[in-house]
Amino acid sequence: MIAAACIVFAIGLLAYVFAPGVTAERSTDKSRVTFLEERKQVVYENLRDLNFDFKAGKYPQEDYDALRNSLEAEAAEILAELSALGHSAYPAAATSF
Repeated sequence: MIAAACIVFAIGLLAYVFAPGVTAERSTDKSRVTFLEERKQVVYENLRDLNFDFKAGKYPQEDYDALRNSLEAEAAEILAELSALGHSAYPAAATSF
C-alpha cells in the first residue's frame, strides 16, 4: 500500500516537473548598453563603499590604492565601451534654469 502511494506520488511529481505545457519564467534579454549601465552603477557603488571603508580604517593605504586603481580601471573600460557604442556616459541634463 505504501509502495503504491510512493509510486503514484513519484509519477505525479515527474509529470508536474516535466510537463510540456509548463513554462518557466525567462529572464529578459538585456542590451549591451543596459548591461554596461548596470555594471557601471555597481562599480561606482563599490568605489563609494571602498572609500567609506578606508576612511573607517578597514584598509591600509596600500590595499586601498590597489583596490581603487582596479575599480577605476574597470570603470574606465566600461565608460570606453559605452562611448564606443555611442551611448553617453552621462544622461542628457535639462538645460532650462
